Amino acid sequence: MELEVLKTVAAGIAIGFGAIGSAIGEGMIAAKAMEAIGRNPEASDKITTLMFVSMAIAESTAIYALVVALIILFS
Repeated sequence: MELEVLKTVAAGIAIGFGAIGSAIGEGMIAAKAMEAIGRNPEASDKITTLMFVSMAIAESTAIYALVVALIILFS
């Protein structure tokens, strides 16, 4: 029983840290993109495209954390 509890706690910690890091990164990306668009509105199309690509890369960190948590739970 103790091993199952430890697996559950470890999976929770893994997804928790992964989600927090990803959320902070995505927030910083969005903040800087909005700041850049505010300074140069003519470049908003290019900035928006790059922002979405950067957010997708940051979101992949959370997906990797989810995969690690699932591996911990089901191994």
